[in-house]
Amino acid sequence: MYSKLVKVCFSLLCLCVCAKSLAFETGRSGYVISVGQGKTEYTLMSFFVLPEKTVDINVVKNGKALPFTIAQDTISEQVTSFKWKAPATPGMKTLVVQPKGELASTVQIFVMHPMAQVKNKKLNGYTIGEYPKEAYKGLDNYKPPVGFVEVTKANQDMLVSPHYTLKQFLCKQSSGYPKYVVLQTRLLRKLEYITEAVNREGIAMESFTIMSGYRTPFYNAAIKNKKYSRHQWGGAADIFVDENPKDGVMDDLNKDGKVNVDDATFLWDMVEKFYREAPDYKHLIGGLGLYQANAAHGPFVHVDVRGYRARW
Repeated sequence: MYSKLVKVCFSLLCLCVCAKSLAFETGRSGYVISVGQGKTEYTLMSFFVLPEKTVDINVVKNGKALPFTIAQDTISEQVTSFKWKAPATPGMKTLVVQPKGELASTVQIFVMHPMAQVKNKKLNGYTIGEYPKEAYKGLDNYKPPVGFVEVTKANQDMLVSPHYTLKQFLCKQSSGYPKYVVLQTRLLRKLEYITEAVNREGIAMESFTIMSGYRTPFYNAAIKNKKYSRHQWGGAADIFVDENPKDGVMDDLNKDGKVNVDDATFLWDMVEKFYREAPDYKHLIGGLGLYQANAAHGPFVHVDVRGYRARW
């Protein structure tokens, strides 16, 4: 009897350990860090600024400002607000923000190459192309981006948020290194929100497969996509779940034994439901699109942060 009891307890312990190891870690910090106009509620997030740009950094929890220690390189300061100035040279700087009594967070600030460095539609040999001369409906978020993040073999695999890497957002056009990308913090936050929601609904995954992230205007024109595609502004991603099995196409999410547009619809409905039920998600308003499979790809869902609601 004792031996059987020990075996049962051991089995239950193993199940608990396995469940814990498979549990999805959201990466949420429990507070909000503001970096200039951007913000994050995660323990790792990336922001994007121009050289010599100064941004204010603040920490808030439940509507109240928190004092924090901020560390960069070998310098550490205790503050309630901090002004950070980007260096003159493009690259990436890491800041560690430690609010009193809270988890520490890593803030990655990418200092971009300014748009002015694009010459003859290229940046350091990488073809960018030409952005539309007129903003769509005069909207500011359709003006050409102010700069580009440099991607190298050395930094492409780094995390830019808890579950997504820089490489996942690269344009698919053929080129050597360095490559360049436009990426928005708001898109990273939206993807993290949706990733968390999908796991909460019982679909276990570490991250979405991003079929298409950033597109240069050159590549966007080459594939004959729409002139004002949000992919060109680093604020859109075409996504699907590819976990079981990992085969490069959408999983059978609705468990009907087939992989087709119904699985993309299942994901689309889940994202829309989350949007309706999560007030803190609504400020990341944007597009939500449904696409069926064709000869080039399987079914997928498009999400973006265009700043106004769009559904298709």
